[in-house]
Amino acid sequence: QMQPVESGGGSVQASESLRLSCVVSGHTVSRLNMGWFRQIPGKGREGVAAIDSDGSTSYQASVKGRFSITQDKTKNILYLQMNNLKPEDTAVYHCAADQRRYPNDYALMTYRYTYWGQGTQVTVSS
Repeated sequence: QMQPVESGGGSVQASESLRLSCVVSGHTVSRLNMGWFRQIPGKGREGVAAIDSDGSTSYQASVKGRFSITQDKTKNILYLQMNNLKPEDTAVYHCAADQRRYPNDYALMTYRYTYWGQGTQVTVSS
């Protein structure tokens, strides 16, 4: 019933920027609880940024000040703006969605999201 689809990944050099997009056809993303997660080999899947249906945002400490999660309500697109990218940001980035409200403490936890995109590869070279 709900399928997030990501795009915008690619290969860049350290300090450069990239913007990822996520769409969920048939749904208004601003009314959902949305998150960006990244899959790193040997480390598992970790929460990067999230925005709740009330507009509240959460960020992993390592990306604060560099990444920004936003929504274009007119175009119904969720974005992850990634600035000053570092090699350690290299991962497969997934968009996740859920209709359920959770306390903000759970925003970056994998298990609170039901619907997941297939991921988009981000590679940052030094």
